[in-house]
Amino acid sequence: MDVTAVRTYIAVVEAEQFQEAAVDLSVTPQAVSKRVAALEKELGVQLFTRDARGAKPTIDGQAFLPHARAFLRAAERAVASVQPGHRALRVDVIGRRLSLVGLLRGFHRAHPDTELDVVTLFDSATALAAVRDGVIDATFRAVTMPGQRLPPGVEATPVLDEPLHLFTGPDHEFADAPAIRPAQLAGHRIWMPGNLPGTEWAAYYDELAATFGFTVDPVGPDFGIEPLLDTIANSTTLGTFVSEQTPLVWPAGHDLRRIPLRDPTPVYIHALIWRPDNPHPALTALRDHLTAAYPGRPDTGTWTPAWTESRTSTSPSPPSRAADCGRWSRPRWPGPS
Repeated sequence: MDVTAVRTYIAVVEAEQFQEAAVDLSVTPQAVSKRVAALEKELGVQLFTRDARGAKPTIDGQAFLPHARAFLRAAERAVASVQPGHRALRVDVIGRRLSLVGLLRGFHRAHPDTELDVVTLFDSATALAAVRDGVIDATFRAVTMPGQRLPPGVEATPVLDEPLHLFTGPDHEFADAPAIRPAQLAGHRIWMPGNLPGTEWAAYYDELAATFGFTVDPVGPDFGIEPLLDTIANSTTLGTFVSEQTPLVWPAGHDLRRIPLRDPTPVYIHALIWRPDNPHPALTALRDHLTAAYPGRPDTGTWTPAWTESRTSTSPSPPSRAADCGRWSRPRWPGPS
């Protein structure tokens, strides 16, 4: 249906004259007549009766009026949805329980007029392709999988480093430790039923396990966070990893423990990934908000997978060895003794 013809019909209804409607629309009376005639032909009904006093809607014209107004409002919303600054900023996060969602909430509090559309895509390859193709405006990811590079025209910047904690029940070997070294986990089993093969988080934990000599057990079933908490609380041997900043609530009787990992501290890197040619003004505001809050990573004392070194750079060529000493470098820690 022709939006211009519907808008003209509404103008005639409100002005009650074709001449006055033409003035309101800044067109000729002949143009108004042609538009109304075309709309009447499309609908197969007469919309107006005309006499010396002006134009009055027929019974069909009156019946069509509320739907025409709704149609016009929908058309205006459709146009506004893709205009710069009006369309919601579409951002992908790995999961809605993670600290990343807290970052977005903080941004929304600082920019309450910015509309956000938060989606959850499964894996990094899907998310990176969505950014590249303009399906989403940005994604939060652990950059890419080993062996992957950022697609051409896509950039990344670090926005959050999540230190890991060991999460155990009260009878676990390390339950009362103020902190432990990752090397102390050698020979232990870390239960992570959501550690799906082929995901960037599985790649991260696989390398962490290989570096420090423990086993990641992904055997499920994965019934969600509450059953996992129940199982961990009642086990003397099982532990899992949680972020220092991940909000968790459990029954008081579980007496669960979060033990920091030190010397080194494994950190899970989250980067904001976007296209620099994306014109959405809220994307620039989001980047500025997140990078201003990012404290930077210490030169020593943290562990990240070796493959993150070349993935977080926005440069199209691999970083030099000198670049390894930057804030994205991985300290060369000895393996477990």
